[in-house]
Amino acid sequence: MLKNRNLINADDFTTEETLEILNLAQDIIKSPESFSDLCNGKILGTLFFEPSTRTRLSFESAIHRLGGDCIGFTESKSSSAAKGESLADTIRTVSNYVDVIAMRHPNEGSATLASDYAEVPLINAGDGGHQHPTQTLTDLLTILETKDTLENLTIGFCGDLKFGRTVHSLTKAMSKYPNNKFIFISPEELQIPRYIKMQLEAKGVEFKEVE
Repeated sequence: MLKNRNLINADDFTTEETLEILNLAQDIIKSPESFSDLCNGKILGTLFFEPSTRTRLSFESAIHRLGGDCIGFTESKSSSAAKGESLADTIRTVSNYVDVIAMRHPNEGSATLASDYAEVPLINAGDGGHQHPTQTLTDLLTILETKDTLENLTIGFCGDLKFGRTVHSLTKAMSKYPNNKFIFISPEELQIPRYIKMQLEAKGVEFKEVE
């Protein structure tokens, strides 16, 4: 069901598909040796146009633990982007070398643009202040293991909610589950973006803002 799919936004997968991923993650955690050759012969391309430690290394660690390999770059100045190559051309080229791409880029919407030119599945590892769907999957797994449910929860976010892509992604994901409520705590200049509040209102999801 999920084969050859992109992961660009937190709502790209249905709740059923998300649960399928989380169940698989739990199986891998319980018995990692059973999945040690799952990606044998596969290559992950990590295209990180801005610095990253946890996200990049977690991708690289995961593909190695699953029996695959990894190539890529860690900043734009070490790629042909420094010479003026367009994102589209970079993606077209790298698609010939790898089986899947994980990309981080400073510009919002860059992952959507890249997916238009990718000939292999593309995973958004963060696009500016927009989305960070793989962090969301990690957060969902943590919530599920801690609360044993993704429903009927009150979720509080505090700090920079305007530019916090992890907040944007997790809000979109958790708003799909029944009876979840949100509390957004931030100074006025860093409030959650209006478009996210409009999405919550359209779904009839309860939320409040606190300064």
